[in-house]
Amino acid sequence: MEAVRPLEGILVADFSRVLAGPLATMTLADLGARVIKVERPGTGDDTRSWGPPYSPTGATYYESVNRNKESVCLDLSDPQDRGLARALARRADVLVENFKPGGLDRLGLGWEELSAENPGLIYASISGFGSGGGADLPGYDFVVQALGGLMSITGDADGGPMKAGVALVDVLTAKDTAIAVLAALANRQRTGRGARLELNLLSSLQGALANQGQAWLGAGKVPHRMGNAHPSIVPYQLLDCADGPLAVACGNDGQFARLAAALGMPEAARDERFATNDARVAHREELIPLLERALAADGAAAWQKKLTDAGVPAGQVAGIDEGLAFAEALGLAPTIDVHDAAGTAVGRQIRHPATWTPPLTPRTAAPPQLGEHSEALRAWLRSPEG
Repeated sequence: MEAVRPLEGILVADFSRVLAGPLATMTLADLGARVIKVERPGTGDDTRSWGPPYSPTGATYYESVNRNKESVCLDLSDPQDRGLARALARRADVLVENFKPGGLDRLGLGWEELSAENPGLIYASISGFGSGGGADLPGYDFVVQALGGLMSITGDADGGPMKAGVALVDVLTAKDTAIAVLAALANRQRTGRGARLELNLLSSLQGALANQGQAWLGAGKVPHRMGNAHPSIVPYQLLDCADGPLAVACGNDGQFARLAAALGMPEAARDERFATNDARVAHREELIPLLERALAADGAAAWQKKLTDAGVPAGQVAGIDEGLAFAEALGLAPTIDVHDAAGTAVGRQIRHPATWTPPLTPRTAAPPQLGEHSEALRAWLRSPEG
């Protein structure tokens, strides 16, 4: 079968930095787009200095979201460099930026001016809280997790608010941005017109609240922290075994019956307090100790195998290293090698999650060094547009 690179021929001007924008543009690059990353001379993307940890080639934070790109240093306060930035925007299919709302407008690089010169341009702006009443609020993932409600439902019930273990709001916004850009490209194919896309961290967070958000909107119930328990499904949490915790997820009554049988307490599935999920939710404080008493008879690894064999979703708590090894063992090929300009492998990264048939042509260029492509790109931008 012929390999594919679905976004080949699409040029992306990446005026973004830190995480949400760069992850969105890396997603487009992984799918075949040419992404030119515009960086400040001397310092570049903020995340180039966000360490430790550092790999032999740079800060791992920066490297996690910038492969398959070209880096050009442009000083947007300099009229000549602004002219080169404008030349890039004229040639681009997509522009992604996360300046403070209105920042690029003041530099002559806003949507109105650029779309007049390039009507097919898809111009995606990412902010913390939108371009209206929240335009002046600094948009950092940690703060948005607090203000948007995510911290209020994360952490132990008797503990304090807790952030997610990764900059989850930035990641969600990146995925929303990539989806919106792809939709705009499809629309442009039909209409010939570009689009102005505005995304913000707060909206992406709230768009991902799913059942927790709808609990308030649909039932007037404000969710709260429950640790690893689930508000609507029981058991669906960590349960203590003889040597540590095990994640057990019973999504239906049949799975609970199999759990009860595997634990040597089949009568629990017939007990009116536990026979249905509604009943188990109402009686979770009685059920969980019963389950943990049974699980105390063996270790988490043994119970994982026994429950999995019985058709009950269960898993030990793994580290990142163990999680990647598990995916590798399943044949999911979670990582790729990335290569420098000479073709030498310089590290491993987590690959784009989709698997294609026919296969996606892999792109494996290592994240660029600051200004690595400046000379060639400056010459190209000064040349007549082809």
